[in-house]
Amino acid sequence: MKSILITGANIVNEGKITPSDILIKDGIIFNVGKDLSEFEADMTIDASGKHVFPGVIDDQVHFREPGLTHKADIYTESKAAVAGGVTSYMEMPNTVPQSVTIELLEEKYSLAAEKSLANYSFFFGATNDNIEEILKVDPENVCGIKVFQGSSTGNMLVDNQESLERIFRECKLLIATHSENDDIIKENLEKYKKEYGDDIPMKYHPKIRSEEACYDASKKVVDMARKYGTKLHVLHISTGKEVMLFDDRIPLEEKRITAEACVHHLWFSEEDYEEKGTLIKWNPAVKTSGDRDAILKGVIDGRIDVIATDHAPHTLEEKDNPYTSAPSGGPLIQHSLVAVLDLYHQGKIRLEQIAEKMCHNPAILFEIEKRGYIRPGYHADLAIVDLNLPWKVEKENILAKCGWSPFEGHEFKSQVTHTIVSGHLVYENGVFNEEKKGKRLKFSRKIQ
Repeated sequence: MKSILITGANIVNEGKITPSDILIKDGIIFNVGKDLSEFEADMTIDASGKHVFPGVIDDQVHFREPGLTHKADIYTESKAAVAGGVTSYMEMPNTVPQSVTIELLEEKYSLAAEKSLANYSFFFGATNDNIEEILKVDPENVCGIKVFQGSSTGNMLVDNQESLERIFRECKLLIATHSENDDIIKENLEKYKKEYGDDIPMKYHPKIRSEEACYDASKKVVDMARKYGTKLHVLHISTGKEVMLFDDRIPLEEKRITAEACVHHLWFSEEDYEEKGTLIKWNPAVKTSGDRDAILKGVIDGRIDVIATDHAPHTLEEKDNPYTSAPSGGPLIQHSLVAVLDLYHQGKIRLEQIAEKMCHNPAILFEIEKRGYIRPGYHADLAIVDLNLPWKVEKENILAKCGWSPFEGHEFKSQVTHTIVSGHLVYENGVFNEEKKGKRLKFSRKIQ
């Protein structure tokens, strides 16, 4: 493997921005320091005037393979990921077939080993009746268990209280939840269907998948996790009320209950439904501007630990349907880092906080082995960013297989120029080097 020397960089790492060089050998960060030009390297990257982040770790994506590859696949979406500075991802189990047995899960790992340009892990899916299989999952090789409390694409709803309690009581691995109360949602949906039929105006989506539905389900699992001492990670918080369920006083290393915010809930609000329509239909729904601001506040003050995407592509043909037929989800992974960097340009978040929430904290929370930081001895996963290189999102530069983005037409202020995955320069100024694939993430777990 080629050695790489990065010179003149401003390194954003561990709460500081430090002018330094980085030397990579055999896929590992060998040295970080001032003026490493004395070392010989096979390749030198001049990062003068640019910022180097640890590679982004996205803890929630849907790459749709196997079974739904008309929407997306591991190759196309990992390519979009590395173009956006995302070097590692954790993918969800609601594919076809669903990843609810060890055998089916390992088949996905085999696909990723052949196709993924980024590092990867896959969640194991919980159902009402697969607890015995859940207990077989190897904690060193799998990121976690996914529990759907709310119906979503590829319905895997765990709605049996006894099953849910047993999962929380017996599973020692991290449990990630999609927390929405399905009964409340169904009741709200029927109310609007009586008035509008299937063509419900999109503005009512956050009324159907309401604050009450989200808070009720999130509180339920938080209470259950406290009861059983479960390691719980609540995904895509969408309301300010939910934010207050989480603690801002405990260091992340000591937390048993954590939370994630997604880019779309930090960016859009219900005011955007008129323009974007079903393109910003997600579960849970984008809600008020007040919710958006409260979620960002939660990110800043430490109640919310991670920023991710819930990248979940559908085709435009699927999206172009009446409310009840249009699926929820959209492509975000190519634009996640630059979108959050726009929030930096608006003075809403610091660069050091971006590195913390998108790089360091996912590594801490999931106990990922030697990734998430720019440290000697760690795997060389890096994103080099020009903070002052504007570019517009257009159909021609969208890499997700579905071919569209809710950010289409927006001009971002920053641009990812280089992405290094496990020591391999996979992306440089729009050009990909696909000679090497990403690696399976490993976990140094202290199971309690």
